[in-house]
Amino acid sequence: MNPSTLTPSPSSSHIHRSLLLPSPSPFLRTQRRRFRVSLPRCSSDAHHPPSSSPQLPLKDLKGIELLVDKLSPPARLATSAIIVAGAVAAGYGLGSRFGGSRTSALGGAVALGAASGAAAYALNASAPQVAAVNLHNYVAGFDDKTKLKKEDIEAIASKYGVNKQDEAFKAEICDIYSEFVSSVLPPGGEELKGDEVDRIVNFKNSLGIDDPDAAAMHMEIGRKIFRQRLEVGDRDADIEQRRAFQKLIYVSNLVFGEASSFLLPWKRVFKITDSQIEVAVRDNAQRLYASKLKSVGRDIDAGQLVTLKEAQRLCCLSDELAENLFREHARKLVEENISVALGILKSRTRAVPGVSQAVEELDKVLAFNSLLISFKNHPDVVHFACGVGPVSLVGGEYDGDRKMEDLKLLYRAYVTDALSGGRMEDNKLAALNQLKNIFGLGKREAEAISLDVTSKVYRRRLAEAVSDGELEMADSKAAYLQNLCDELHFDPQKASELHEEIYRQKLQQCVADGELNENDVAALLRLRVMLCIPQQTVEAAHSDICGSLFEKIVKDAIASGVDGYDADVKKSVRKAAHGLRLTRETAISIASKAVRTIFINYIKRARAAGSRTESAKELKKMIAFNTLVVTELVEDIKGESADVSTEEPVKEDMTLTEDEEWDSLQTLKKIRPNKELVAKLGKPGQTEITLKDDLPERDRTDLYKTYLLFCITGEVTRVPFGAQITTKKDDSEYVLLNQLGGILGLSGKEIVEVHRSLAEQAFRQQAEVILADGQLTKARVEQLNNLQKQVGLPQEYAQKIIKSITTTKMAAAIETAVTQGRLSMKQIRELKEANVDLDNMVSEKLRETLFKKTVDDIFSSGTGEFDEEEVYEKIPSDLNINKEKARGVVRELAQSRLSNSLIQAVALLRQKNREGVVSSLNDLLACDKAVPSQILSWEVPEELADLYTIYLKSDPTPENLSRLQYLLGINDSTAAALREMGDRLLNITEEEEKFVF
Repeated sequence: MNPSTLTPSPSSSHIHRSLLLPSPSPFLRTQRRRFRVSLPRCSSDAHHPPSSSPQLPLKDLKGIELLVDKLSPPARLATSAIIVAGAVAAGYGLGSRFGGSRTSALGGAVALGAASGAAAYALNASAPQVAAVNLHNYVAGFDDKTKLKKEDIEAIASKYGVNKQDEAFKAEICDIYSEFVSSVLPPGGEELKGDEVDRIVNFKNSLGIDDPDAAAMHMEIGRKIFRQRLEVGDRDADIEQRRAFQKLIYVSNLVFGEASSFLLPWKRVFKITDSQIEVAVRDNAQRLYASKLKSVGRDIDAGQLVTLKEAQRLCCLSDELAENLFREHARKLVEENISVALGILKSRTRAVPGVSQAVEELDKVLAFNSLLISFKNHPDVVHFACGVGPVSLVGGEYDGDRKMEDLKLLYRAYVTDALSGGRMEDNKLAALNQLKNIFGLGKREAEAISLDVTSKVYRRRLAEAVSDGELEMADSKAAYLQNLCDELHFDPQKASELHEEIYRQKLQQCVADGELNENDVAALLRLRVMLCIPQQTVEAAHSDICGSLFEKIVKDAIASGVDGYDADVKKSVRKAAHGLRLTRETAISIASKAVRTIFINYIKRARAAGSRTESAKELKKMIAFNTLVVTELVEDIKGESADVSTEEPVKEDMTLTEDEEWDSLQTLKKIRPNKELVAKLGKPGQTEITLKDDLPERDRTDLYKTYLLFCITGEVTRVPFGAQITTKKDDSEYVLLNQLGGILGLSGKEIVEVHRSLAEQAFRQQAEVILADGQLTKARVEQLNNLQKQVGLPQEYAQKIIKSITTTKMAAAIETAVTQGRLSMKQIRELKEANVDLDNMVSEKLRETLFKKTVDDIFSSGTGEFDEEEVYEKIPSDLNINKEKARGVVRELAQSRLSNSLIQAVALLRQKNREGVVSSLNDLLACDKAVPSQILSWEVPEELADLYTIYLKSDPTPENLSRLQYLLGINDSTAAALREMGDRLLNITEEEEKFVF
C-alpha cells in the first residue's frame, strides 16, 4: 500500500479544509494575533495575584483539531461517512486493480474502510478538546470575565456537539474557574474588599460549574497555597501565605454556605482544627466589617446603620464582635477630637480662643454621643448596626491613670467655658454629665472639679456684688445668695462653707495685731450680716483663730511657773482675754485645755514615784500650782478681784455634808478647815478647771486615796535595816486634800465613799485581829466599840463588819465539823433556830454529805425504825437539798445496807453476840422499810433459823417479827416449831459447838 495515497498533500488538505470548514471568525483571528505568547504564572505570581482578572494566553489548534474546528456536528458526521465510503470504494478499486480478483477487491475495501473509520473516530473524539480550546480562547477575549454569560458557554458546547460534562470541556471550565478565584482573592498582605463572594458566585453561575467541582477547585487552590508555605523560607512570607489561606477559607465558606461543611474538608485535607477555622472566619469577618466602618463618620445616619447591619450579616459576624468593632470605631472618632482639644489646650493654655476651640471639639464629641444615644432609642434599632449607644473611652488610648489627668483638664476647661457667662445653663449641665460618663470620671472627681471652678466664679460674683453694694442693698441677703447659687447650680451648703472661709480670712486680717478694735468688730459684723453667717459659725471661727492666739498667751503664762506669774504676765492675759473679744466660757475652755495638760504631767510623775510619800509630794506641787497660778489665771480671765474669799470652801463643805450619816468620820472632819487654818494657808484654789473628763473615776479616787493615806500616816522616812519612822504629820494636809478633790473633779459623794472605804478597811483589819477565833466576849465588844469611835465609823456599819467576821469564822468552824462528822441534825436545827445562815456557810456538797451520813446512821442505829416523813421531808428541808436527789441517796444506801446487815447478823451469831444479832436484824428491817426487799437467801438455813429464834426472844413487835420471818424465808410451821423449842435449841447448839471445839 502506498502511504502517499493515505496522506493528503498540504495543498490538497488546505484546499479540502477551505472547502469543507468555515473560516475562523475575525474575532478569533484578532485574538490570536494579540496573545500569541502564553505567560503561565510562576510561584511568585501566585503569591501576589493581581486584583483584576488576568488575560489568559490563547491556545492553538493542531492537526485534525483544525478540521474539527471548521465542521459543524452534522457536517462532521457527513464528512466522516463520506471518508469511510470513499475509502471503502477506493480500497475496492485498488484491490480489483492490483489483485485482479473479487477477494482482493473486498480486502482492499475492508483495509481502507478500517483506516477511514479510525480517522473518522479521531475526528469526532477531538471535538471536546476543540470545544475546550475555543472556550478557553473565548474567555480569554474578555477583559472583565464577570460579563461572561452562561448562554455563551452552552453555545460553544452545542456548536461542537459536546456535553459540558465531557472530561476535556469540564476540565477547561474548572481551570477557568480556578484562575478566576485565584485572581479575585487578594494577596496575603491585602484585605478583602467585600465583593469577592458575589463575584465568585456570579462567575460560578455563569460557567455553570457544579458545586462539587467548584469546591474541588477551592481545595486545589488551598493545596497550592499550602505547598507554597512549605517552600518559602522567610517568616514574613509564611505569615502572608497563612493569611491568604485564611482568606480562602473564609471566602469559600461564604460561597458554598451551609454546604461548605461537607464540600470543603479543610480539617481532613490540611489537618487543621475547628478552632483554627473559626479563627480564620472570625478574623477575616472582623477585618472586612472594620473596612466597612471606615466610611462611617460623625454624621452617621439611619441608612448607614441599616447598611452596616446588612454588611454584618453578609460577613457572617456575630453581634458581640460587631458591637465591639462599632464601639471601637466610635471611640476612635471621639479620641481624635479629644487629641485635638488636648493639643489646643496644652499649646495655648491661657489663651481664651484656644479654650473655645477645645470646647468646640468637645461639643463635637457630645453631638456624636447624643446622635448615637438617639439611635439607640430609635424604634427601628433592631435593624441598626450592633453597638449603637453612648460612647466610652474604656479600652482605648485614654483608658488609664496616666491619661486621666488630661481628661480632667478637658473637663475643667468645659466647666470653665460653661460658667464663663456667670451662670450655668441647664443644657450645659446635661452636657457635663455626658462628658463625665464619656471620660469615665468618678462622681467625686467630677464634683471636685466642678466645685473648684464654680467656687471661683461664685467668689468673683460675690466680690462684685459686695463691691458695688448690690448685696448690701438687697432686701433679703439670704434670697440674693440663694438666687446666686441657683444661677450657678452651686450647692448652698458649699456656699456656706465658702462664706465661713471668707469670714475667717477677714478675721485673721483683723487680729494680726493681737486684738480686735471697734472698726474690726463693725467690719466683721457687716460681713457676717451680708453673708448670713450663723452665730455658732462665728463663735467657732473666733474660738479657733482668736483662741489659738489666746492659747499661746496662756501657755506662756503657765509655763512661767509658780514664781514667774507676775504683774506683766497677768496684764497680758487680761488684755488677750478681753481684747480678742472671747466669751468667758470660750476663754476658760481654752485655758482649761492648757492647764489640764500640766495637771496630767503632775499626775504622771506622781504615779511613777517609788513611794507614797514621793507621790504625795508631786500631788502637793500640783495643788500649789493650782492655787498660785491657775487660780490667778482664772481670775484674770474673768476680770475678778484678787481678794481672798472664804465662800468657796463653805460651799464645798456643804457639798461634802450632803450625807449626814458619815459626819462622824474623823478624816472627813479634818478636810473641813477652820477659820484659823484658812487664814494660815491663804485663799483656796479654783475648782472650775478639773480633771473630771480626763481621768476615769477609779484613777481619780485612787489618787485621792493615796494622798489621804499620806495625811493619815504622815511623811514616812526609811532608816537602815528596813525600818520606817514618821518624821512629819500635820492636819493641814487635810486642807490640801480637800483642794486635791476639787482638782480631780470628785463629787462630795465620791469623796465620802473614799473616806468610808478607808475607814471600813481600817476597822476591819483591827477587828479581824480581835475576833481571831470568831467568839464575841464582853471585853472584845468593848474593844470593838472603842475602835469604832476612834475611826468614826457609824455603829450600823461597824456591826455589819463584826457580823461578817464572826459569820466567816463560824462558817469555817461549821464546815470543819461537817467534814469531820461532828455535827448532827439536832445541832443543825439548833443553829437554824439561832438564825445562822447555813446555806451560805456550808456548801451544798457538804450538806448532801451530811444528809448521807445521817441516813447511814439511821440504818446502823439498831432500832429498826425508819420515819419516812423525817427522812424524806424534814431532813432535806432543814439542809435545803433536793428532795428527789435525797430519795435516791436513801434508796442506794438501803439496798447496800440490807445485804450487809444480814451478813453482819450471821457473823455476830457465830460469835454468840445475841445483842449484836438483834441490832443487825433491826438495821435490816429499817433498810427493808426504806426499800422493800424480796426473800433473802443463805447457804446455811439453820443459821437463819437461829437468827429468827434470837430475834424472837428479844421481845419484838409482831410486825417486825412477821416481816423478819418473811425476809428469812421461814414458813409458819417452822416458825411455830422454833417458838416451841425456844432456848433449848440454842443450848443444844451451844453444846454441840463446845463438843466440836
